[in-house]
Amino acid sequence: MAMELGDALAWLDSHQNLERMLADTSRPPPDLARMRRLMNILGDPQDSFPVIHLTGTNGKTSTARAVTTLLMAKGLSVGTFTSPHLEAVNERLTANGQPVSDHDLAELLSDLALLEQMLPEGSGAGRPTWFELLAAAAFRWFAERPVDAGVIEVGLGGRWDATNVAQAQVAVVTNVGLDHVEFLGPTVADVAGEKAGIIKAGSTLVLSETDPALAAIFEAEAEAVGAERILLRDRDFEVMSNDLAVGGRLISLRTPAAEYYDVYLALHGRHQAYNFLDAVVAAEEFFGAPIEADLLAEAAAQVRSPGRLEVVGRRPLIVLDGAKNIPGAQAMAAAIDEEFGHVRSRIMVVGMLRGKDPDEMLQALAAPKARHVIACPPPSPRAQPADVVAKAAMLLGTDAEPTGSVGEALDRARELATEDDLILVTGSLYVVGAARTALAQGHRT
Repeated sequence: MAMELGDALAWLDSHQNLERMLADTSRPPPDLARMRRLMNILGDPQDSFPVIHLTGTNGKTSTARAVTTLLMAKGLSVGTFTSPHLEAVNERLTANGQPVSDHDLAELLSDLALLEQMLPEGSGAGRPTWFELLAAAAFRWFAERPVDAGVIEVGLGGRWDATNVAQAQVAVVTNVGLDHVEFLGPTVADVAGEKAGIIKAGSTLVLSETDPALAAIFEAEAEAVGAERILLRDRDFEVMSNDLAVGGRLISLRTPAAEYYDVYLALHGRHQAYNFLDAVVAAEEFFGAPIEADLLAEAAAQVRSPGRLEVVGRRPLIVLDGAKNIPGAQAMAAAIDEEFGHVRSRIMVVGMLRGKDPDEMLQALAAPKARHVIACPPPSPRAQPADVVAKAAMLLGTDAEPTGSVGEALDRARELATEDDLILVTGSLYVVGAARTALAQGHRT
């Protein structure tokens, strides 16, 4: 019999997960041998539908959501696997944009708990990790529905990531930066080499990283494994125009198959035009044809990416963005200046994980422009202490204070804000997720 969802999630949490791995770097990273054995026991569900596989330091979730919306506009049933989640694990597994139900998730995990006993012992591989089990649940759920296509986001890196058991028809790389260097580094070239591992024989590589030295790493991998096609941004596809519009962007794109003019994209931030471009090229390569202009316009106007420059309140304006590294923080800060620069003053609610330099992150987030910074700990075992973040903000010349939780920080921000202020919640997707939950539960709203 299937477990109740609470019991199923407790069983899932008993397995090694990325958070514990990053908190204790003596633990070895997972390898694909264990995941392949698990997939074999499940009947290799990852092979039952074509896959678009995405990796990158920033932007891959927004790109995955855009790809999903484009494929759905063409009438396909689409399974999408993304990470991390903001509020509930269910968000990671979606079918046509809808998260897996509690009942289905509990049933999937219950089956995996039974099947786990069939894994061979004594091989030294150990139990499957938390992420491997969730990826396995996604592949099985998509196969059983069934879906016409899977849009699969890498959890970490690419080459040895659990999702890399899939044989992608299209491999998308949004960009490459220094992140998770404890596993992927120490250099950006090392990170690129790991991400290049999602390229498969016969696949198309859609590469949006424009650094020539890094692009060469991906091109070499694509040639070595026998990829069929290599498409490079600014050579084979580009954003021709990218202008501010009410509630989003007005963009024009050139792809290998077509040109699309004056498309309204319902996402905030100049960088989202590039994520949408990557999605369009991936969808074109998947279909082997351009996207009809009316369908593309429909998808662009409908695409959503929660937690990425997401407006969740007015008077005061409340914006959530899970900027988690320096490039992401800089892109967010530039978008705030461009799209919300008219707001008189801003209050920032900031929480970040250990391993991030608070001074560098706060400068990238443009914290000195805020009239007040309220630091809080993300709900994570890797949380940076709030007083450390607050002290770093004060050293930058900004009024700041620590709080004990995201909810408490939101309450304090609303106490200080006028109706004409901007409250910006940022620094980590864990903070953004907790903020969405707190706002939904009415934290002094």
